[in-house]
Amino acid sequence: MILRNSGFTRKNFRLRNWSMSVQMAGTARPTFVRATSAVIAGFAGCGRYNEDCGKMGSLDWRVRVLPYVSVCYIADYKVKPEKSESNKKSTEGDFPSGRCGGGGGECCDGGGGQVRRRLEIRGCVQGVGFRPFVYRLAGQLGLGGFVGNDSQGAFVEIQGAVEKLERFQERLRDELPELARIASIKVTEMPVQAGREFYIKFSEQQADQQAEITSDVTVCADCLSELFEPEDRRFRYPFINCTNCGPRYSIIKEVPYDRVNTTMSKFRMCPACQAEYDDPSDRRFHAQPNACSVCGPRVWAADSVGAEISGDGIKICAEWLRDGKIVAIKGLGGFHLACRADEDEVVQRLRSRKGREAKPLALMVGSVEQAAKLVRLDDGSRELLISRERPIVLAERKVDAAVSSTVAEGTDCLGLMLPYTPLHELLFGEGLKVLVMTSGNPTDEPLCVDNDEAVERLSVIADGFLLHNRDIERGLDDSVVMANVSQLYVAEGAAVSDLRSVFPIRRARGFAPQPIRLKTAASEVVLAVGGQMKSVVCLLKDDQAILSEHLGELPNGRTYRNFIRAIDRLEKLLRAEPKLIAYDLHPDYVSTRYAQQIDLPAIGVQHHHAHIVSCMVENGVSEKVIGIAADGTGYGTDGKIWGCEVMVCDEVGFERFGQLGYFSVPGGDLGAKDTWRPAAGLIQQAFGEKWRGEFGKLAQAVPEESVRIATGQLERSSVTVYSTSSLGRLFDAAAFFLGICSFNRFEAEAAMALEARARRSSVSGGFDYAVCDDGNGPLRIDVRKMIIELVEKVGRRRGDSSVAEKSNVAETADLARMFHQTVAGALAELADRAREQTGIKKVFLSGGCFINRLLLRMLASRLKDLGMEVYTHSRVPSGDGGLALGQAVAAAAINRDGGKMIPDSA
Repeated sequence: MILRNSGFTRKNFRLRNWSMSVQMAGTARPTFVRATSAVIAGFAGCGRYNEDCGKMGSLDWRVRVLPYVSVCYIADYKVKPEKSESNKKSTEGDFPSGRCGGGGGECCDGGGGQVRRRLEIRGCVQGVGFRPFVYRLAGQLGLGGFVGNDSQGAFVEIQGAVEKLERFQERLRDELPELARIASIKVTEMPVQAGREFYIKFSEQQADQQAEITSDVTVCADCLSELFEPEDRRFRYPFINCTNCGPRYSIIKEVPYDRVNTTMSKFRMCPACQAEYDDPSDRRFHAQPNACSVCGPRVWAADSVGAEISGDGIKICAEWLRDGKIVAIKGLGGFHLACRADEDEVVQRLRSRKGREAKPLALMVGSVEQAAKLVRLDDGSRELLISRERPIVLAERKVDAAVSSTVAEGTDCLGLMLPYTPLHELLFGEGLKVLVMTSGNPTDEPLCVDNDEAVERLSVIADGFLLHNRDIERGLDDSVVMANVSQLYVAEGAAVSDLRSVFPIRRARGFAPQPIRLKTAASEVVLAVGGQMKSVVCLLKDDQAILSEHLGELPNGRTYRNFIRAIDRLEKLLRAEPKLIAYDLHPDYVSTRYAQQIDLPAIGVQHHHAHIVSCMVENGVSEKVIGIAADGTGYGTDGKIWGCEVMVCDEVGFERFGQLGYFSVPGGDLGAKDTWRPAAGLIQQAFGEKWRGEFGKLAQAVPEESVRIATGQLERSSVTVYSTSSLGRLFDAAAFFLGICSFNRFEAEAAMALEARARRSSVSGGFDYAVCDDGNGPLRIDVRKMIIELVEKVGRRRGDSSVAEKSNVAETADLARMFHQTVAGALAELADRAREQTGIKKVFLSGGCFINRLLLRMLASRLKDLGMEVYTHSRVPSGDGGLALGQAVAAAAINRDGGKMIPDSA
């Protein structure tokens, strides 16, 4: 045995970088580790006293065994000054305990001046290093008692002098581990007990479940350092983690969050990992996924039919990607389909095989510096990009970005994320620059999570696979966010639960299943089943609303089956049995049909009311407010398709104060695909008898037969024609008028392209519009003047063959921006009239149209200038991904109110 010392300082009693190098057989390592532990303890001394600093110290050390080589070394030794006595093993309790002391303070022996309290703590306190944090804190203050987990959260019994207990409770909130979050603490006075130790108890199972389940988070800096340290025993181990990072929600089966309740239960820890897991001073103390290459999951490369290929799987995968191949990579919450992003042919091949014609593809880059070469990173976007959730962040693309133009055609944004697992970090450590990293599934189907399933479903897409054998309990797509451009306009005093300026678009990995806390607890457990697209379900239990991860588009059979499984898994995980079910009013929604077949009392909640309530809930507001809901489709109480509504509402019900005036759209569901269809209805409404001629000038590229059928339907008021107040369809029509987009190949393609074009202009002003009051219904925004002016301007431009293409782009950019300003101005006017009539100043913006950053900024600015308080989303998506939250809370409020709703005035 050779001991090498690279530094010993007597003054602060700190040992640095001690190491031992020993040749031995592999079977001898566990015995050697245990023996080494004793040697170190003896070397450092127990109950030692540092005369130079006059304080007691506790030893923090760790033994590391390098995998596959006969070397053991000891690292990270340091004696930390503390006020308490040295830690000792205790025969009381379930884990090693420290004696209370306090540098001359009294001991917890039940004597005079002592008090004992029980703290029942709710919040994110499991799997985040909370118990070792409490253990160390109690030791520093010389307090006795214990800490443990249960199905409600965590519990602490703490005993000592009153002033020390007060200090303990203050520091408990102020010095939490990075991932921990306290929602509430219930304090109960207890009888004083004899005993000096503070220890950690085993978890307690209870029938009720309210403990928060921690979200999956990115690999931490400490683990990342070890990952690339050649002498570390976890060097290049792609599943490295600790209590500060790694998988959580994706692997948990039930709570409490203990290893036996996760998919890691099949991997038995080796002695070295077990020693870390059992040591309260180690950052891997009770890190449930703790493992190493000796005892944990492994990764390997496989060919297109799933046959394993010998060699370093990560290096093989990196080589494939460099060569332009498409690889299905199993990550944290499911599979990605990856390829290099800088070659058109490679990206187009992925699109063709996946069946994803045009929808933007997410990118992964190795660093913030690489991201800054591709997009313009403001402070908010940069903060989101490096956050522990590591979502896909939408940011403005740079003109010279070195990625294929086919990655996100027609929009001026790219969606970027950084590596968030050790496996991803290792891939980019092989010199890769920018990769397409899109969801591992055929288009519109659920994410692949199992190896066999992935080989079966993705072999026609991928040239090879990077697989591992850590099971995924639930599939998690990557979350998608953007910096909240309206943050400057959020009213003072708004209940902002997350200080970061985040605007969620898809809520999944990293954010699900973080609960939304309610001001009023629900009397019954409520299940809300959301809408048709961007499916998310919600369970409302007591004062918590827990949303599932993003599930996808329900009309797809696989997605519907996943929807059913997600409900079952969420109910089991939360041990919640719904007594009430909430659903959307649309009779043809798959989720609505499901709700109406369940043998439970059911409450239908109007689509746009649910949108506004979701925004109210996350901002902690329950009184009457003004809500502006704008999207593509929402079934109205009058049987028409709504989509641009100004409401006066609370959680129980709403009054429809204003709306975009109805217009006709021919072709049924095709009206959301062909942008010329809503354009035809708007031209018919604006031009009257002359509409056919005006429409014909713009529809020359539309198949003649389609135009003939659609115009006939409009004139005969066919059953295939529907009336709508949809702002989404108005955006589609504007994109058609300007020649920007004639067909939505994916949802909101036209609106995204129109926004991108509008951002090229800085023109002020807008088009004419009117606000009409018929006296017997909501106010109406009349856009006929805008349509006439827009069509005439476009007609003159198209008829002038001398206008250069560059000028065309500039003019359409001006017109697109004027359109946005007109919409923002009309909505602000309706909200202002509602304020004048009701005295309400709080305005809530929700619905898919507010993913449009330009519209959101323009409208928020106008409302603020009018003296109104503006609230937007920061916890759940403004689109249908947040719908279930509003449904659940509205249904609970309606149920609490005796089932009454404020009648709609439509």
